[in-house]
Amino acid sequence: MVIMGVDLGSVRTGVSLCDKNEVLAYPLCVIEEPNLNVLAQKVHDICKEQKVSKIIIGYPKNMNGTVGQSAKRSEDFKSLISDDIETVLWDERLTTVCSQRNFLNLNINSKRQKKRNIIDSSASTFLLQNYLNYNNHKRL
Repeated sequence: MVIMGVDLGSVRTGVSLCDKNEVLAYPLCVIEEPNLNVLAQKVHDICKEQKVSKIIIGYPKNMNGTVGQSAKRSEDFKSLISDDIETVLWDERLTTVCSQRNFLNLNINSKRQKKRNIIDSSASTFLLQNYLNYNNHKRL
């Protein structure tokens, strides 16, 4: 099945997909939309186009495990997604930090806006890949 990863931001949201065998995640796009209702509609449109069966939404808990403002935004976003698509809130602590470190380690220099988009889509890919790895390990 095709699974989508969503790394929700206040302005930019990274979107990734996985292959049909649920092994490898890859970046799809970045959606620049601060309004959750409009964003939910755009994500729903992508789901129809890509035949997505499940959405993994980043759930950025605080480092002590509590639910903060960003995590509540993820809960709000999840409630806006259509009931015909399964959605899962997935702990995404440090995915953006990991993505940023990868680009620093690779010494990638690009224009600031382009780099932000790459980091946001990469963070959604990290999020989805972590979910896939967990599920594939559970099946063994």
